[in-house]
This record gives sequence, C-alpha cells and structure tokens, in this order.
Amino acid sequence: MPTASSVTRHFHDPADTITLDETARHRRRMKMVSDNGIEFLLDLAEARLLRHGDGLMLDDGRVIEVHAEPEALYEVRASDARHLLALAWQIGNRHLAAQILPDRILIRRDHVIREMLEGLGASVAETSAPFDPEGGAYGGAHAAHDHGDGHHHHHDH
Repeated sequence: MPTASSVTRHFHDPADTITLDETARHRRRMKMVSDNGIEFLLDLAEARLLRHGDGLMLDDGRVIEVHAEPEALYEVRASDARHLLALAWQIGNRHLAAQILPDRILIRRDHVIREMLEGLGASVAETSAPFDPEGGAYGGAHAAHDHGDGHHHHHDH
C-alpha cells in the first residue's frame, strides 16, 4: 500500500481525488481510500488540516487531490464591515471554527449560535458549501479547540 507523507500545492494531473468534510480533513496518520478506490496510508509528521486543492504525494509518485465536501453551514452577513468584524469577534470568542470571507463568515450550523448572531443584527442563511476554516493561533491546523499542537484545550464560558 502506498504512503502519502507530504502535502503539495503544486502538481499536475492527479491520479485521483479524495473528498472529505472538514473534520475528516484534519489528520496525521490514517488509512484512506480515494474516491475511485486507491488505498493508501496518510502518514504526515504532524496533524494538519488538509485544504481543498492540496495534493497528497504518494511514495510511488502519484498525487491524490483533496476535495472539500460540502457541509451544512450558516452564511453570516452583516450590515457593514465593522459589524462583520464585531460578529467575527463574537464567533471567535466562542472558539468556533469559521471561514472568513470578504463579505461574510461561514460557520457550522448551530441554532443557539444562529439566535445569538441574529440578536446581534446578523443576517444568517443556511447553505451547503465546502468548509475551509481559518487556522488556529498555535500553528494553524485547526481552529476549534485543537490549537495545532496536538493537544485539545477546553474552555469554560
């Protein structure tokens, strides 16, 4: 079974693709099967969030391209840029994974968070899209409670 021990952004003609949601894309070592049945072992030096468009370089020279699977998300919009920044602060203060875009924020669906954001004047709509959240402050691998150092930190609010 081939092993993928590196990730690349520069490749041509991938041998196959692997489609995973955001949680399944946060990996270090795991047996995986590509969309068309290529079995391989992912064996990275450290856990990381595999991004849409990354290539997993197999030791036999083939590349498996990572595709982000669409997920059930909320699209959060604000009245202006300052309002969007304030909403981003509220989301970050709750340690939620968030994909920050120029005019909106994408987060996982959670009715309690939706009610809070709407109470703050946000427009919140259900959507289905690939989820590619911002990296954490401690290495960038994962934004929600895993700070990229392999340790999970729990916070009481």
